[in-house]
Amino acid sequence: MAEIVGFGGYVPDRVMTNDDWASLVDTTDEWITVRTGIKTRRFASEDQSTLDLAEHAARRAIADADLQATDIDEIILATDTSEVVTPDTASFLQHRLGAREIPAFDLGGSGCAGFVQALDVARARILLQPKRVLVVGVELIMRLVSWKERETAVLFGDGAGAVVMAPDGGRARVIHAVAGTDGSKAEILTLPVGGTRHPFNADVAATEAHRRLVMNGREVFREAVTRMSSSVLRLLEEAGKSITDVALVIPHQANKRIIDAVGSRLGLDESRVYVNVDRYGNTGSASVPLALWEAEAEGRIAPGDLVVLTAFGAGFHWASAALQF
Repeated sequence: MAEIVGFGGYVPDRVMTNDDWASLVDTTDEWITVRTGIKTRRFASEDQSTLDLAEHAARRAIADADLQATDIDEIILATDTSEVVTPDTASFLQHRLGAREIPAFDLGGSGCAGFVQALDVARARILLQPKRVLVVGVELIMRLVSWKERETAVLFGDGAGAVVMAPDGGRARVIHAVAGTDGSKAEILTLPVGGTRHPFNADVAATEAHRRLVMNGREVFREAVTRMSSSVLRLLEEAGKSITDVALVIPHQANKRIIDAVGSRLGLDESRVYVNVDRYGNTGSASVPLALWEAEAEGRIAPGDLVVLTAFGAGFHWASAALQF
């Protein structure tokens, strides 16, 4: 089996309100709230990096599991905002935590689906060889996106979430997971400048093109709702469960309208869908583990509950997982 034995999360102290954004770009609190459901989000301080956010969440998860960093056998870190270009952020985290010389690697490029994909990978690793695996989702998005683009900048926030997984002794068992990719939709959500197709250069720096996130909002909305709802139904069917068995769905916190549409398509009332996008915005790969950490801490999950995680992200990737508490 593969079970979650510890939960952790972290958001920076700095709060950015919709009114704060209204002083920087042509927007209002009403415009943002109606379209996204977001009221506030958290931004990292100038002296914080992706590693710092990941470390806070990881240490909380390890402590919650009543373990030490030296007890961890593997680290999987999902992020699109890495500490440096190379090596991966997981290598820095392994050293910062004081872990042994264990396998540690990043899953990058999956956008907001990264953590659920990483959870599935960790589950497979544990079933292959019993071990304790630290799984982290972390993003420091506001260093990478332009603050001048109203349609995208107001959506995001910084944060991190983590779990420790083990073969047994946990509070939640990962009973099944599904994932998929439709690369034909890769262009509807992308940060295209800065790679080998469009390398970073002086012209790019002058225009800040490397910080311009391309997003086809209508297509992203349609694909997100379709992929998350369909993957949840597929997950439950393969696990021998039904939607009536589910106590709580924790979706990627991209947009309240997307969350509501997924809940409606699944036939769920609001009490069975966890939402914190109003407080943190879209925190990318951190979104699902951060919401899972909060839901568990708030007592929204009881022993015996079936909880479903679902997410979508650039790629166009999606993934869902079922947890039996």
